[in-house]
Amino acid sequence: MTELKHTSPAMDWLEAELADTLDEDYELEISEPALSLEIARIYKKAHPETIDRVVYFRELLRLQSELIKLQSWVAHTGSKVVVLFEGRDSAGKGGVIKRITQRLNPRICRVVALPAPTERERSQWYFQRYVPHLPAGGEIVLFDRSWYNRAGVERVMGFATADQVEQFFNDVPEFERMLARSGIKLIKYWFSITDEEQQMRFLMRIHDPMKQWKLSPMDLQSRVRWEQYTKAKEEMFNRTNIAEAPWYIVEGNDKKRARLNCIDHLLQQLPYEDVPHEEITLPERVFNPEYERRTLAKELYVPSKY
Repeated sequence: MTELKHTSPAMDWLEAELADTLDEDYELEISEPALSLEIARIYKKAHPETIDRVVYFRELLRLQSELIKLQSWVAHTGSKVVVLFEGRDSAGKGGVIKRITQRLNPRICRVVALPAPTERERSQWYFQRYVPHLPAGGEIVLFDRSWYNRAGVERVMGFATADQVEQFFNDVPEFERMLARSGIKLIKYWFSITDEEQQMRFLMRIHDPMKQWKLSPMDLQSRVRWEQYTKAKEEMFNRTNIAEAPWYIVEGNDKKRARLNCIDHLLQQLPYEDVPHEEITLPERVFNPEYERRTLAKELYVPSKY
């Protein structure tokens, strides 16, 4: 095979594609666009050195290529996968979900992040609003928070009564066993961060206009009720860590390591393998010598500001 020279059009195109891919990753990694220097200084002092950037991107791309293989296997075998992401506010759930879905087909891998229940939903069986979002064959569903809201925020903030919480703990193990018996692979992650780390991340959001939308009154109250959340989490683990769907704790103080560790662990939970693919060939374009492309009105085009 003739080796491509660096100056060939094919190599130039490949380098441009790789550069675009890296730019997308850099864009995702911009986390402090308007952060004050003082907060940045304090955060750097309080936070340990993270993984080398080059190592991080190399490993992330390798793991994402494995996720593509997993996606193909799920679609090929008709498997059904549900992954729950739970943890304190700002623990890093959203960051890892973004990296998992970044290169996957949204028709196969989708994210569910439900808003607060409506009046009608509050009168239903508690699990009812989650059931319609469960996967069919060949699908992966990632829940950004899940039915475990009842064991956490609803309990701590007083949105659920003691009887409702007790009923949840009695029901959830059997509910999850039902999912397992139906052929759903259920994987549950808890992202764990320290009190000090959450405080720093909240301060970063307060001082960053591009992240202030992430802070809700509920988030701020979670700081006040830190110990109550801790007790609720511990009981949740004790009563819902079942063989069919155990909990896995991801240490989240270092965001980059947490992402890599979680994705690597997720891949290990499923027996995926390479599946057969038809060779893809680009068909020839049908050319009609009598066809003339119409000239469209200028006002139809988006202005080229950049």
